[in-house]
Amino acid sequence: MNNNDQKTPHKEQSARAVELGQHESVRSHVLRRLNDEVAQLERRIETLRLTKAPHTAIMISTYERMIDRKKGFMQSWGFGPRN
Repeated sequence: MNNNDQKTPHKEQSARAVELGQHESVRSHVLRRLNDEVAQLERRIETLRLTKAPHTAIMISTYERMIDRKKGFMQSWGFGPRN
């Protein structure tokens, strides 16, 4: 088989491009993943609040900003409030 007989995967993929946000299974996976990440960050914040480590306040602030951004992303995609 020569190289001219092979189709390029990139061209085939671009012809089949879809809006992933329109598929419920993808939306469900993203929502589940974001909820898990937010919960993990919240646990880290609680752990940090119990420790007397240096720079704790900066780390907590950073995690809180990450949570806010993730929640903002969920709202912009119409996921609604987190349970």
